[in-house]
Amino acid sequence: MSFSKWIGGALGWSFGGPIGAIIGVAIGSLIDSVTNGTAVFEGDEPYRGGRTRQKPQTQSGDFEVSLLILASVVIKADGKQDQRELDYVRQQFMHMYGKERANHAFKLFKNINKQQISVRPVCLQIRQMMDHASRLQLLHFLFGIAKADGIVTEDEVKQIYSISGYLGINHRDYDSIKAMFYNSSDNAYKVLEVDKGASVNDIKKAYRKMVKKYHPDKLVHLGKEHQKGAEEKFRQVQAAYEQIQKERGF
Repeated sequence: MSFSKWIGGALGWSFGGPIGAIIGVAIGSLIDSVTNGTAVFEGDEPYRGGRTRQKPQTQSGDFEVSLLILASVVIKADGKQDQRELDYVRQQFMHMYGKERANHAFKLFKNINKQQISVRPVCLQIRQMMDHASRLQLLHFLFGIAKADGIVTEDEVKQIYSISGYLGINHRDYDSIKAMFYNSSDNAYKVLEVDKGASVNDIKKAYRKMVKKYHPDKLVHLGKEHQKGAEEKFRQVQAAYEQIQKERGF
């Protein structure tokens, strides 16, 4: 698959709005030849900032580009770009998409990474156009990037927290995903979104709720490559529940 066919066929709503503008700068004149002049940017369809509308179907490419842009923001959050974080992005894309598509994505990422990105409008476009389960998956990936060098810095945490707020992710969901990347005595409870003093019945109810929320089938519309990423969150929910079961003896 050529680069032009990949970029031309992979994107839906992300051809518009602030994300479309970032893509346009990243690939320059190539965008015109790919779309035959049909690319749209901020203020044009399919994105209209601030207007309530039904979410369109998010394609795999929309998720992919959103992830690349937010990954660039997080990598630069602490004022430096650690090679381990860059390697993590490449490895995750290799795992999800295979070598050829990952190479195309990383070419685009390097050009995105040269830009100064205004985080809020990008996140508001994603919030308006992308379903909740996919936004949670974006957040999980961003914590993975931050942890790739062995430590999540305070600057990275602040940046991811701001992104999660702009994306419309509530505090419990944010804390649940964040807890998957830390080790502490109450992390299993945070993953399940319950207090440490919760009853056994409440823990069981919370577990059933989280299984539904993080089930890989929630991302079936993004393709098998993104369901693989969702499986990691799903396993961590199961591991958290099993840890509490062992501690509580039920």
